[in-house]
Amino acid sequence: MQKELLAANYRRVLDRAAAAADRAGRPPGSFTLVAVTKSVSTPVASDLFDLGARDLGENRVSNLLEKAAALAGKPINWHMIGHLQSRKAKDIVGRACLIHSVDSLSLATKIDSVAATQGITQDILLEVNISAEESKYGIAPHDAPRVAAEVSRLENVRLLGLMTMAPIVDNPEDTRPVFKSLKNLADDISAAGYFARQPYHLSVGMTQDFEIAIQEGATLVRVGSALYEGLQGGLA
Repeated sequence: MQKELLAANYRRVLDRAAAAADRAGRPPGSFTLVAVTKSVSTPVASDLFDLGARDLGENRVSNLLEKAAALAGKPINWHMIGHLQSRKAKDIVGRACLIHSVDSLSLATKIDSVAATQGITQDILLEVNISAEESKYGIAPHDAPRVAAEVSRLENVRLLGLMTMAPIVDNPEDTRPVFKSLKNLADDISAAGYFARQPYHLSVGMTQDFEIAIQEGATLVRVGSALYEGLQGGLA
C-alpha cells in the first residue's frame, strides 16, 4: 500500500511538472526532477528508484553516503543539495554526481584540491543568495560573476550553473522574481564564458514552487515532501 501511494504521488509530481513545462513552451526533457530523500528511509529511496527516479538528493553528507552504499547496486545519480563544510569535501567529492551548494570560492578551491588528489573532475553549481536572507547560505549576487570567473579557472571542477533557495512564502507566485533574478544572473555569467557547458543548469524550485521554477527556466527541481504525502512508514 505504501509503495502504491508513493507511486501515485510520484506520478502526480511528474504530471504537474510536465504541465508547467508545457505552459512555458518547454519540452518535458528540458528539466530533471531531483527527488529529495532526506526525510525518508533507504527502502523508500529504493522504491523511488524502482518507480523511475534516477536522481536523488540529500542534504547531509552522512545520509548520502549511507544511502549510496546501501543502494550501490542501483545506478542512482546522487546530488548533494545541502550546506557543505570544507572539511567534509573529501567525503563527498567523487560520490555526488553534482554538488549544488558551493557557496564560496574557498569551498570550490577545496573541492578542486580533493578532486585533483583523486584524479577526477567534480561537477558543481554555485549557490547564490538571491533573496539576501541572513538565514540562508550563498554568494551575494553582485559577487557571483567574480567568483564564477575564479572557479572557471580551477582545473578539477566543472562549473555547470547556479542554485538558489527561494524564501518560504504563502503564495508561490512570490518566488517568481527570485527565479527570474537568478536566470538573469546566470545569463550574464554564461555570456562571460564562465560555465563549462551549455545549456547551463539552474537548480531552483522545491515542493512549494517547483512549477513556477520550471516556468522560469529551472533545469533541476528539488522536490521532497510532495512525494511523501500520506506515507505512514519509511519516514526518517
